[in-house]
Amino acid sequence: MSDRPEYRLSQLDCLEAEAIHIFREVVAESERPVLLFSGGKDSIVMLRLASKAFWPARIPFPVMHVDTGHNFDEVIDYRDRLVDELGLRLIVASVPDAISRGLVAELPDGTRNRLQTAVLLEALEQNRFTAAFGGARRDEDKARAKERVFSFRDEFGQWDPKNQRPELWNLYNGRIHLGESIRVFPLSNWTELDVWSYIAAERIELPAIYYAHKRSVFERDGMLYADHAFCRPRPSEPTFVERVRYRTVGDASLTAAVRSDADSVELVVAELLASRITERGATRGDDRFSEAAMEDRKREGYF
Repeated sequence: MSDRPEYRLSQLDCLEAEAIHIFREVVAESERPVLLFSGGKDSIVMLRLASKAFWPARIPFPVMHVDTGHNFDEVIDYRDRLVDELGLRLIVASVPDAISRGLVAELPDGTRNRLQTAVLLEALEQNRFTAAFGGARRDEDKARAKERVFSFRDEFGQWDPKNQRPELWNLYNGRIHLGESIRVFPLSNWTELDVWSYIAAERIELPAIYYAHKRSVFERDGMLYADHAFCRPRPSEPTFVERVRYRTVGDASLTAAVRSDADSVELVVAELLASRITERGATRGDDRFSEAAMEDRKREGYF
């Protein structure tokens, strides 16, 4: 028997090492990478991983927010503060600006999530970005199960699930032609529980909206929406005060809250261990448009 100590990496250690490797690989292979940053927990975790990947140097690429204009104030305040602390360049691709220019048209229901695709593609083309980091996870939707860590996009920014490259032994093919790009998912093998466990282990600060708090809400299609400037109740939808938290922080007009008493990282982790409802199914109203809503958006060029 050897007297040497046995070293074993935890699940989070393995996921962290894989993500750091992906960040370094993209920077080595890609001419102009960018990180898509919404101020949500997944993009916050990606920034922490990128910081570790290139420490003590600064993160060597900008961050870009595809901004619908329908935001929770807590998230935008946090976004601006974090970007300033890390000394990053922030690019805001604005959906309201795209509407005013006629690039996209306001939808009859007033929601803007589905308008992000054209705005994202325009911003990627204008800035000549060749790779874009996204926070998509394999547990989020059916479409993710068909993608790789490096997800190829053609010259029109579109995704073809039949045109995915093999990734044997963690070898990534970042070769592209002029006009093409790669979407990269460092959190590809993470779950929502993994993300929260990492937040707990790293003591990462999040926007307060992620933790239980009292908020005026109303119920629609079995989901709780905040009574917000961009999401008003109908006459048949009475408002009431409920203790809730958000599992994701997208467009305020489509993002629902969940009833919760979890006001700390530890309680959120415990709550997720007992949950049987996915993050997307519990909180994302845009998925109610069709079962393939996210896959359709990916085909068009979104994440």
